[in-house]
Amino acid sequence: MYALLQRVNYAKVRVDGKITGEIDKGILVFAGLEKGDTEAVAKKMFDKILKYRMFYDENEKMNLNVTQVEGSVLLVSQFTLAANTAAGNRPSFDPAMPPKEAEELYGKFTKYAHEVFPRVSEGVFGADMKVELENDGPVTFMLKI
Repeated sequence: MYALLQRVNYAKVRVDGKITGEIDKGILVFAGLEKGDTEAVAKKMFDKILKYRMFYDENEKMNLNVTQVEGSVLLVSQFTLAANTAAGNRPSFDPAMPPKEAEELYGKFTKYAHEVFPRVSEGVFGADMKVELENDGPVTFMLKI
């Protein structure tokens, strides 16, 4: 499983012109699922996202996580993160989890996120999403489990 984290001042997702998810200060997470990922992997990833220290403390050091700064998390599914880009000029999506399995696991991922963290918003799995954000920093990290 991949998670591309962007520290944002705000982020929102639109589907068919309607806002489906929106946050102020926090983390925009693009999540990509690979064949073989499990519910345990998804839970471990969200736990890591919550604990990941990417916000500045009073000494301008990245020592604080999203819970400590009372931020929010916006989850967006993005199968392209699981692409194999090692050869050629066209990505291969062979490593990506098939859509039906991915939708089921992504549903468990977002359900868990809502259970353990009060400020979670999300896009719509498989939809044509328009994502608007202001990256703070910019600060972006790629997590892989």
